[in-house]
Amino acid sequence: MNWLLDLTPDEWNAVRLSIKVATVAMIASLPPGILIALVLARGQFWGKTLLNGLVHLPLILPPVVTGYLLLLTFGRRGPAGAFMAEHFGIVFSFRWTGAALACGIMGFPLMVRAIRLSVEAVDRRMEAAAGTLGANPLWVFATITLPLILPGLIAGAILSFAKAMGEFGATITFVSNIPNETQTLPSAIYTFTQVPGGDEGALRLTLISIVISMAALVASEVLARRVGRRMDIE
Repeated sequence: MNWLLDLTPDEWNAVRLSIKVATVAMIASLPPGILIALVLARGQFWGKTLLNGLVHLPLILPPVVTGYLLLLTFGRRGPAGAFMAEHFGIVFSFRWTGAALACGIMGFPLMVRAIRLSVEAVDRRMEAAAGTLGANPLWVFATITLPLILPGLIAGAILSFAKAMGEFGATITFVSNIPNETQTLPSAIYTFTQVPGGDEGALRLTLISIVISMAALVASEVLARRVGRRMDIE
């Protein structure tokens, strides 16, 4: 069994890069994820159905299509990519930052859905009571709504992380498969399957990917339950 832990430097780099990309994607997705979830749960406006469809589109589109659209938009010659590179020095195409962007977009629907369900379950009478006592909407959200939706927020964030750990199609289309730069776990596994004698490396990284993703899902469930029990006690 020692061969399972005997990772090469390139394999360790793929593991570290995957965790880095998934973590950045999850953290960067949280603010817009909370905002969009609130809008979809509470808002009443023309185009709400369209917005909901756009948010969930990455779940039903082929990942390669999502990656190609990202390349057209955030590539060096794309409108958003050229603007970001010129004004902020941020380059997405063929960089790990692009991998984080692709992973964030692919995991975004899972995050939004989990947070939205939590928002819809909040008793709005509690928020209204705080408002009648003079609290402004931002304070009501920070002290009433946010604690109540915390289990869903945790679940959504970790689901997004787990999805990012397994993302392949959009990532490889947008940022390619560059060792030590954009080669995440799925890309490294794919590379091993294409070379003679790569079965052991592919199996090692596959098992590591399963362990990390399962650990994230278990942690999500445990944290959500603990937060929920603590809120019930209070």
